[in-house]
Amino acid sequence: MKVITIIQPWATLIALGEKQFETRSWATKHRGELAIHAGKKINKEACREPEIRKALERHGYTEDNLPTGAVVAICNLTECWGVIGIADVPVKETHVLSAGNRMFGMTRAIKEFHFGDYSEGRYAWELADVNQLPEPIPAKGQQGLWNWEGVQL
Repeated sequence: MKVITIIQPWATLIALGEKQFETRSWATKHRGELAIHAGKKINKEACREPEIRKALERHGYTEDNLPTGAVVAICNLTECWGVIGIADVPVKETHVLSAGNRMFGMTRAIKEFHFGDYSEGRYAWELADVNQLPEPIPAKGQQGLWNWEGVQL
């Protein structure tokens, strides 16, 4: 199974179903099953951002109890959207995402906007059917997409 290592708190936000897009500087052609691995690093400053802090607290998490160095969820990667620019339609500073002939806008009014970097030239990996594992499974992370022989759901 393919895996992506993500630093905290973003890995847990995905596992909890709070974050539906993982933003990256690189695109992927992979579609299908993807495991979410929480890296060993925790961005404590990000954990203190109001939208992130509130989302974590809704599920009993803080910057002090996030799992690290473990696979925390399995999901499906359904699309890789390119961030192609910023428009003032329908509202000012709408970040425009495109995949094939489809487009949509991401604005500050959308919770998801606060959970990623939607700068022009980046990519938003759309994640669906997220299943948080009952217990994190320890695993050593890697950069990029990597293979894991762990639990199959």
